[in-house]
Amino acid sequence: MIVFYRTASIQPGKTGAAIAFAKEIAAYMKSNYDVALDVLMPIGGNPSRVGWSAHYKDLAAMDAVQTRLLADAKYWEVVNKSSDLWLPGSIHDSIWRQL
Repeated sequence: MIVFYRTASIQPGKTGAAIAFAKEIAAYMKSNYDVALDVLMPIGGNPSRVGWSAHYKDLAAMDAVQTRLLADAKYWEVVNKSSDLWLPGSIHDSIWRQL
């Protein structure tokens, strides 16, 4: 099992819009890719962050989704409208293997 995790730091004053976007992109992934994204916020540390996690059978399954996303104009339209919500350089991805 592969777990993909993305975090992003929210611009000051944009928390509500960032949470709305996080849920919107999760719904888009579910309806168009059958990928369940969990939307997360930290309990400790910097509270002005949002995270997403997704589980994949293996790296090939994750890569197949990522490849489709690169060519998905609607996905990029949704993502690009959120660019003012995040602190520049704050988006961080990690990929974990479940043991």
